[in-house]
Amino acid sequence: MTRPEILLQVTDLRVEFGSRRWGKKPFVAVDGMSIEVPQGRTLGVVGESGSGKSTLGRAILGLAPIAGGTITFDGRDITRPMPRQRRALSSELQVVFQDPYSSLNPALTIESILAEPLVAGGMSMSDARTRIAGLLDLVALPKDSLSRLPREFSGGQRQRIAIARAMARDPRLVVCDEATSALDLSTQARVIDLLLDIQEQTGVSYLFITHDLDVVRHMSDEIVVVNRGRIVERGAAERVVTDPQEEYTKRLLAASPIPDPVAQRARRAAA
Repeated sequence: MTRPEILLQVTDLRVEFGSRRWGKKPFVAVDGMSIEVPQGRTLGVVGESGSGKSTLGRAILGLAPIAGGTITFDGRDITRPMPRQRRALSSELQVVFQDPYSSLNPALTIESILAEPLVAGGMSMSDARTRIAGLLDLVALPKDSLSRLPREFSGGQRQRIAIARAMARDPRLVVCDEATSALDLSTQARVIDLLLDIQEQTGVSYLFITHDLDVVRHMSDEIVVVNRGRIVERGAAERVVTDPQEEYTKRLLAASPIPDPVAQRARRAAA
């Protein structure tokens, strides 16, 4: 089988916070990470809070300071793009954040929220309305959603709206930063199924960032496990979850909740 084209390549990425002045050492949040995301595939990035996984995603989006390494998107160096390049890149690279309520403007209707990136990209309002109708179909929300405010929806529905906004301009890569962790288990499952359906329909790639190995297993083709700013294990998703090689990965898997308390105790004892 032919390997898909590499859409995103991150090489030896280093992210530091804090100043080097006055002899103080900066905090190294990402220390030499290298990843690849093929076109139409999902790379899962998993680790506990503070491991550097979200900082990796933020660096790719231009939201964290890059101290070293390179980020290449579709053959273009986007490590430190100029503002005009970053704006142009927004049509190809999007994000879905953890909290679907705080990421949506509470004062705007759903129609205004979805129209904003389309009109900003040069689309007329009439064409934007046609596109919005297709976006609602894509995320399985009713047409009467357009005149309502974010507070009128459940957490799962708000996350569907956030996904629709991310997909508005047909991006090639979406960074999902803990996109399901604020949802209950049944809603998580529905949102994961939605993301997989969208990928099948559109060919979009995902960088799926989470702390839960069981969740990332269902979303990802490959997984990288991150600890203290470094990648400690990588491989095919099924292999990493069923046969982890590193002690940190085994502990992370043991910490993932499962509905059977007996099996949960056995898993944690084995770790």
